[in-house]
Amino acid sequence: MSPFTGEESITSSYVMQENPDVIINIVDATNLSRSLFFTTQLLELGVPVVVALNKSDLNEKKGTKIDTEALSQKLGCPVINTVSTAAGGLKAVVQAAVAQAKGAQSVPPYLQGDIDLTDKAVVEAADRRRFDFVNRIVKEVETRRVFTKDKNFGDKIDAVLTNKWLGIPIFAVVMFLVFQISQVWVGTPLADILVGWLESFQGWAGGLLADASPLLSAILVDGVIGGVVAVVGFLPLVMVMYFLIALLEDCGYMVRVAVVLDPIFKKVGLSGKSVIPFVITVGCAVPGIMASRTIRNERERRATAMLAPFMPCGAKIPVIALFAGVFFNDAGWVSTLMYLSGIVLIFLGALLVNKIAGYKARKSFFIIELPEYKIPSFWGAFKSMCSRGWAYIVKAATIILLCNMAVQLMQTFTWGLQVAETAQASILASIALPFAYLLVPIVGVLSWQLAAAAVTGFIAKENVVGTLAVCFVGLENLINMEELVLLEGAGAEVAGIMAITKVAALAYLMFNLYTPPCFAAIGAMNAEMKSAKWVWGGIGLQLATGYTIAYLVYTIGTIVTGGPLNVGAAIGGLAAVLAMAGVVITLIMKTNKKLKEEYALSSAKQITVQIGAGS
Repeated sequence: MSPFTGEESITSSYVMQENPDVIINIVDATNLSRSLFFTTQLLELGVPVVVALNKSDLNEKKGTKIDTEALSQKLGCPVINTVSTAAGGLKAVVQAAVAQAKGAQSVPPYLQGDIDLTDKAVVEAADRRRFDFVNRIVKEVETRRVFTKDKNFGDKIDAVLTNKWLGIPIFAVVMFLVFQISQVWVGTPLADILVGWLESFQGWAGGLLADASPLLSAILVDGVIGGVVAVVGFLPLVMVMYFLIALLEDCGYMVRVAVVLDPIFKKVGLSGKSVIPFVITVGCAVPGIMASRTIRNERERRATAMLAPFMPCGAKIPVIALFAGVFFNDAGWVSTLMYLSGIVLIFLGALLVNKIAGYKARKSFFIIELPEYKIPSFWGAFKSMCSRGWAYIVKAATIILLCNMAVQLMQTFTWGLQVAETAQASILASIALPFAYLLVPIVGVLSWQLAAAAVTGFIAKENVVGTLAVCFVGLENLINMEELVLLEGAGAEVAGIMAITKVAALAYLMFNLYTPPCFAAIGAMNAEMKSAKWVWGGIGLQLATGYTIAYLVYTIGTIVTGGPLNVGAAIGGLAAVLAMAGVVITLIMKTNKKLKEEYALSSAKQITVQIGAGS
């Protein structure tokens, strides 16, 4: 009942001030002593309470017995066994809540009384007395066969998975398998089936418009339907990944990942709680950024929200899958490299933020419960997959559809609203051409198509795939994944059409992944940071990072592989990178100067005080 975050404050204020009819308090039956501390606080409010004793099935497996009738009598409120994963006890809880709402809460079993909340020692003493009371109740109602202090099989597994030397390599292997399964072994065959259906629908629609205006047919069939099909064609890959991530979360492994990465994150000045937003961002950047609000330290919260988009989200999977399939034979290492690179960029970005903001790494504490290992719920993972997949489909049918329609229209017409004789004469080409010059140092060629795809990617990252499908003539089948597993020699053909090398494709891919995220994620950054300075600083850092990484990958990769390097473009790109580095160095120097001035002023004040005291 002592809130630290915004959500906790809202909930606490509602419970204490809005007079709710009844409170359903969900209690962890496997950790009764800790959970009942909060229950006794709720009972003091005088609001009717119903205790849902959740995870009762786990207690049965471990041989732990809780006398619910005795516990109900001691607390003075109904106590009902529940199993949330199977909806067990849900009906009984609802019925009890309705019944309790009509009555009044009995006298609470424990009353703390008025204490001085500003005195830390007094508050700690009161909390200890409450815990002593709770522990006495637990001893009377709970019978355990397995005690927490005893080492069990799960503890032995944790000794390996959370080992400081083995934990990270194991995590890398697990994520590699996730992407290998989702994008090669399982996702690809499912995608082939889905794409066959979608292309049949596209052909049927094209047949209906065979006698219509060629312009109308091009806009609807190739632009709208073709662009959306190009994105939805990657849906099986995305959903399989969502399913696997949900299984890892449900079995308890993803929490262990947070524990493994926590010590490393502390070294770069981030909170241990930063791990959770980064893990959530793997699904979507928006909830990942929003999860940073649980971090109390303002600077750490803002830094976490700024750096979370470096973790490739589900919207970026179609982009990864496209380039991995076209240029790298669906190699699983491409996805793994993108995610590991994201983690490295988070570490480096955190160090830069600390330097620019003038903060040193502070000691922070990260406390998280390691849930017991369990067989994951396949039904729960399926529902989670469907929920996230549906959100993906909605985006494809709205934002991406509108964007692809706009791209198709701009590619079809000139500024005089005449049908463009060539693609280079279109509105889209003229808008994208200035950006294309900026991309030459990272792709080696002047391609307005690649520039247009990168620009539309800021609306939604899936747009990169749809725009490429619309802009490049001859790539519809490949981008729509008609041949997700490329035939022999197809890679060279695609490279010829797009006019970029494999090194350039990798650089362009990384540019799209590590530059600013979609508009929705930027909006979430603005909401969490509550500072225009930090938001624009984050966007600038992301732009500089994405461009610098892409430039280094292309330049070094081209030199190593012996490919043709445009010296003029390389020099221009180097100048841009050095300019961005110069801005960062200038900001750091400015911060250091300011800190020195503040330190000198502080020292002068101390000397003045000492002299004054001496006189």
